[in-house]
Amino acid sequence: MSTVYWLLLAQGIVGAFDTLYFHEWRARLPARVPDSSPELKLHALRDFIYAILFGTLPWLAWHGAFAVLLALMLLAEIVITLADFVVEARVRRMFGDVYRGERVTHAVMGIVYGAMLASFVPMLWVWRSQPTGLLRIDATDMTSLRWVLSVMAVGVFLSGARDLFALTGSSAGRWPWSQVP
Repeated sequence: MSTVYWLLLAQGIVGAFDTLYFHEWRARLPARVPDSSPELKLHALRDFIYAILFGTLPWLAWHGAFAVLLALMLLAEIVITLADFVVEARVRRMFGDVYRGERVTHAVMGIVYGAMLASFVPMLWVWRSQPTGLLRIDATDMTSLRWVLSVMAVGVFLSGARDLFALTGSSAGRWPWSQVP
């Protein structure tokens, strides 16, 4: 699982950069509601999936039916990302298109996610054949990395909550962006 943890860490770092730099700073998506609403909805859904992944995979083994549920979440992330590519192009056209560097960042995230899946799916397959349950992973190694992923779970959850709050249209949901570029 150590490879999975390191790839999740890389995904979290690149994803945080994408969110903070491109979505928040450059595009200021929360300040562009209602135009950015379709994109923000997808981002929030994906953020909540990542919060579950970052928050549970370092600590829990998803056995039996839970492994199937986890596989469905991993698949849902792919579907949401593909939908986001289409929605993002349409939404961003209204205010200048997706940034070139952002497209590269998204490609890197896709590659890292694919590598994480390639490393994780064999373990998920083993978990699927076990009796159903969420079991604590007793691992004394990589404790610091596991805690970093847990902190990232909180961060990505808050990012999704921010996107949902911005969707309400309140001025507080647009903070700190009172104006859009």
